[in-house]
Amino acid sequence: MVIDQAIVDRTGRILIARKTMLDDFLIEALQKMGISGVYTREGEEEPEEAVGEVVPEVNEKIIKLKVTDRARVNISESVKKRVTEGVKYLYSDTASADLTNTAAAVTGNLLDSIMENDAVALNIDALKVSDEYTFKHSVDVATISMLIAKKSGLPEADIEKIGMAGLLHDLGKSRIPNEVLNKAGKLTEDEFSIMKRHSLYGYQILKEKKDIPQKVLLGVLQHHEKINGKGYPMGVAGEQISTYARILSIADVYDALVTERPYKKAFSQQDAIEMIMAMTDELDIQFMRSFLAIIILYPVDSVVILSNGEKAKVVENNPQYPLRPKVVGLKTGAVYDLSNDIKCASLIIES
Repeated sequence: MVIDQAIVDRTGRILIARKTMLDDFLIEALQKMGISGVYTREGEEEPEEAVGEVVPEVNEKIIKLKVTDRARVNISESVKKRVTEGVKYLYSDTASADLTNTAAAVTGNLLDSIMENDAVALNIDALKVSDEYTFKHSVDVATISMLIAKKSGLPEADIEKIGMAGLLHDLGKSRIPNEVLNKAGKLTEDEFSIMKRHSLYGYQILKEKKDIPQKVLLGVLQHHEKINGKGYPMGVAGEQISTYARILSIADVYDALVTERPYKKAFSQQDAIEMIMAMTDELDIQFMRSFLAIIILYPVDSVVILSNGEKAKVVENNPQYPLRPKVVGLKTGAVYDLSNDIKCASLIIES
């Protein structure tokens, strides 16, 4: 793995440069520093040159302006293992009499991880529980949906139920033929008609379980419905779509965009956010705002390159505008408040 963020000390000096290849020695060193998780990227890339020691005046400004990011979900390896085993069981035997109990247990593990440090934000890369798309996607959608629900002020009982709906939302794909489900190319019109049945199949499977809450059933059934009425399977619109489904649809679209599949490349998280923001006719705006508030694209202390060519350090994130944090130029000390300063309107983060 290659580290995708610079590790710095309290004075701003870089201890480990971004794009450094992680080995056992560096991992042990990070743990000794009390750092339990870092952003990584796949592939063996050449280490990036360190930004260099920041001049004292600029560093003082960075320290003064720095606002710690909101707490992010941290799923331990032991919990990931339990969650993975539970999700595999759910999707391997949809007729099991123990399906509901298993789904509740997995959801409870995820809820504990969210509540443990009062997490209100998300690092999508840290959620990875499996290389198998179906399992990973189910856990991602469940976790993202629970965070949206929490940010939106829903009661804890609803947060837990929406997590269960997220885990089970694609259960109906177990009835879709493999040649359609795993096709590497674009689906034909007939194949897409078959694929669209999965939400109805999931509902039919789960309604036979007497202990699945009605809200969970509706979430599974309607998670592909759109606010403008152009979704499926029923083409309902607006308030006709259940609360759970309106939340699930945002999580489902986002995770699908940022995940590579045989028939498409993954979009960057930045591009996926912009695409989500453009879907105001399809997705619930209030829940979209809650979604934007849980995403941290540029963690505080990460170094970015602005469209004016300047390297800058992130000092504060704006929960409503994840693409536009407040940054400080490393050489000039200039403060760029990308979401609030009109003078920065034409300035963007390029990388």
